[in-house]
Amino acid sequence: MKFLKNKLAVAVIVLSVTFLLLIAVSAKRENKTILEGGAGSVLNTIQGFFYSVNDNVNSFFGFIFNFKEIKRENEELKQRNAELEQQALMYDTVKNENERLAEILDYTKRNDYYDYVMCQIISVSGNNLLDGYVIDKGTKDGVIKGRVVATAEGLVGQVTVANNNWSIVQNIANENIGVGAMIQDTGDTGILRGYKDGNKNVLTKLDFISIDSEIKKGDVVVTSGDGFIYPKGIRIGEVVEVNEDRARVMKTAVVKPYVDLNRLEEVFVILPKDRSTDKYIGEELKP
Repeated sequence: MKFLKNKLAVAVIVLSVTFLLLIAVSAKRENKTILEGGAGSVLNTIQGFFYSVNDNVNSFFGFIFNFKEIKRENEELKQRNAELEQQALMYDTVKNENERLAEILDYTKRNDYYDYVMCQIISVSGNNLLDGYVIDKGTKDGVIKGRVVATAEGLVGQVTVANNNWSIVQNIANENIGVGAMIQDTGDTGILRGYKDGNKNVLTKLDFISIDSEIKKGDVVVTSGDGFIYPKGIRIGEVVEVNEDRARVMKTAVVKPYVDLNRLEEVFVILPKDRSTDKYIGEELKP
């Protein structure tokens, strides 16, 4: 068996040397024999095969390398895109906040016969917004129970709990908060409380309007100033529905608040210039 293996090895070596010699000789001669031509063809075929294999291997590993590079670049682009989106979001947030603060500042300048405490809403008090908001100002800032809370868009509600450095505000969508209100154009007055329609929309309802009132859809509702609990003239909302209550001989109106009570971030507490009284006795607020 060992002898056969040795013979095979010798045969392979001899054939290899023969092919090499044929290649060398045929490279120098123009006229080739049939044997030389055949050997050259065989060698060319073998060389072509190995060249093709080598080329395919190179192409394969080149594809693998390029795929990894493309994947890395794609991850970098995704990361950069996420960073740009975050920057755009931060820009919009700051821009919107600046616009809101500018509106509030403009409002307070137009109504400088009251003092104002700027507040941030830091959480919801209870299970939902009807239970109220928690603001970041309290008695050390002059905020006490009963103070009125608003934004430049309109009335928000009233402080119901005041601590040293935080307070709770119940908004006008709460049925426990009653606001003296009037129709700006007609002067008709009533009591406004929280109300939800069949679609659970956060609204308010104005009751005890005279049956003879000419109130109509689209009318503007503001605080009346009755009882000195709320300063006169704070915008509340717009009439979206008017109904007659013949049994009680009066009209009622559904009012949509100007303030989006679900999306509040900043508010201000209105303080009388004269702190010796809890009453809002002063000029009518201008929208």
